Amino acid sequence: MKNSTYSQLAFAVLLLVAFPLSAFAQTPPRFYWKDLIGVEAIPVIQMDMSGNSNPLDPSHTVAPGSSFDAKVVVGGYARSFTAFDRSALIAVLLPMGRVSGEASLGGKDFDQSARGFGDPTIEFVINMVGPDPIMNIPDSLRYEPGFSLDLLVDVIAPIGEYDNDQLVNLGQNRWMGRIGTPIVWQLGDWVPGRRTTLDLLPSIWFFEDNDDFLGSELSTDTKLQFEAHLTRDFHQDFWGSFDLNWVKGAESTIDGIEGEEIDMVGLGFTLGYQINNNIQFTAGYLSSINDDDPGDLSMDEFRLSLVFGWHPLVEGMRRLDGE
Repeated sequence: MKNSTYSQLAFAVLLLVAFPLSAFAQTPPRFYWKDLIGVEAIPVIQMDMSGNSNPLDPSHTVAPGSSFDAKVVVGGYARSFTAFDRSALIAVLLPMGRVSGEASLGGKDFDQSARGFGDPTIEFVINMVGPDPIMNIPDSLRYEPGFSLDLLVDVIAPIGEYDNDQLVNLGQNRWMGRIGTPIVWQLGDWVPGRRTTLDLLPSIWFFEDNDDFLGSELSTDTKLQFEAHLTRDFHQDFWGSFDLNWVKGAESTIDGIEGEEIDMVGLGFTLGYQINNNIQFTAGYLSSINDDDPGDLSMDEFRLSLVFGWHPLVEGMRRLDGE
């Protein structure tokens, strides 16, 4: 097998990029492109986040005038497989790091920090409309997404570090999750170096009550989220994306006192580069743009990731090719 052909296969393997669930819950572009069944990946993701809400809390509870900063590393594991004769994916992710914040809530002032492990996330995705599962190398070379629609289920387990006397925590002390429908829409010809897609992800979030939030009960309404990525190859190994993220809802209530629902629009970009046959690097930035009022959600996120991916078939072909 020629090196260029193997490189294309390795690039397909590395499209399996696991992602963090931060305050934006921003899924990297091209995550839901399909790959060889049985591909595995290990991501290491560095995130620097700031704003007026705890960046590790997907419910975005806003305290006007507050300031939060977080430095987080996310590690995980992802694998593709077949379910009901369709392509499927499962991923497990664990955040760890440090978050600090200054805020006033309920007449009390807080200046706190926390470090350690956050709440882990489990994601399951299954394709509903689109190409058949990619079972071998010839199928991988012929893959074109066309129009692809998946069903996604995320579950966040409340086992991260949590102190009920603190406003600032890595864990959130409640079950959370979302249901979504990732869409990949191919635009134009499917030629490496010239590929263009529109990746869409509408989803709805659900939050269990936290019955030990500073001695009170915190409940949050459902949250709607819509992500869009317009992606384009600049080279066979280098691509970019213009990103949009809109979230609305998630009105929080503390002991019967209602807050305001959020309505945030974020814009950003992502760049991706294949370093070698097994490692892909991505860098992305996202920032809210409608955050002029004190009660508006205001967030910034800068993300770097390295993902190591492999598949037995591809690695075997590489050994036969003497690489």
